[in-house]
Amino acid sequence: MGKRDTMKTMLVSGWGVMEEKFLESRRDDYSVALRNSTVEAEKLVSPRKASDEHQFTITILEGSLYAQEFFQARPNDFFICSYLKTGTTWLKSLVFIIANRSRFDDSTNPLLKRNPHELIPFIEIEFPLFPQVDGLKDKENTLFSTHMPYKSLPDSVVKTGCKMVYIWRDPKDTFISLWHFFLKKRSESGPLDSLEECFDMFCKGFSGYGPYLDHVLGYWKAHQANPNQILFLNYETLSADPLPYVKRLAEFMGYGFTAEEEKNGVVEKVVNLCSFETLKNLEANKEDKEREDHPSPFTKSAYFRKGKTGDWKNYLTPDMAARMDGIMEEKFKGTGLLENCK
Repeated sequence: MGKRDTMKTMLVSGWGVMEEKFLESRRDDYSVALRNSTVEAEKLVSPRKASDEHQFTITILEGSLYAQEFFQARPNDFFICSYLKTGTTWLKSLVFIIANRSRFDDSTNPLLKRNPHELIPFIEIEFPLFPQVDGLKDKENTLFSTHMPYKSLPDSVVKTGCKMVYIWRDPKDTFISLWHFFLKKRSESGPLDSLEECFDMFCKGFSGYGPYLDHVLGYWKAHQANPNQILFLNYETLSADPLPYVKRLAEFMGYGFTAEEEKNGVVEKVVNLCSFETLKNLEANKEDKEREDHPSPFTKSAYFRKGKTGDWKNYLTPDMAARMDGIMEEKFKGTGLLENCK
């Protein structure tokens, strides 16, 4: 089977009418990228059984192809890698503040007026669709993000030795956060299926960026092979005790806190400024606020729901929770991943 035929076997249910309208201005570029792509098919879909394949929605597929073909990473670029709804917004705010703390004081920091996603662009979304955003126009910007699986990253990201931080969380909370997120989506395609039906699909690996646990495992294995290139974080652990992990993140990024900064409580200030409560209550992230840099099917408030761990208990039955836990334990057995989070 050829590359283009293989791509046709993927799950390609689009994001909805709004995204399709946004896509039109870049459709020709996408078509050229898809037709002329030199990316191997295996970068997009595994030859293994369906539950192990990374299946993309059409917009994500096209954006990922475009990034693979045209995004050129630099050695000093830094990437925030994650699956949807695993702490990306929080991690973006931490990374931005850490990297830019010498440039802005507490009153001038852009995070106070801009949503974290407006400050650090996704290479498979903003790069192909909205090249006018500040993070792409500013050639001095070195901060980028992606939800792409590790094996689907552009070669330049991996081969140039860019540093990456990956965050993951309990799949039960990931699912519930995803469920609520897409309930807030402004779409003409109608309501979601029931929670039970969506949960079944999630357990079977059908989601926008492919099976969640395979996504996590891909980055975990890459971290094990290259621990100096990829920092691996757990949302629950970071939430329980953020200070040591924020210091570790800063050191990994090359922006370690000085002894004087630690003495003056700068680490605590960073954590407080990036806390869920602070970000959610900023005027820039209120319910009716739209993105300023490009259209989006979500208002800014959609990225701030509860920020709590264990909320799945309010939605999933014991049988549903046991099913997900069993899938996770089987998937991660012998990898050392679960032990790493204890």
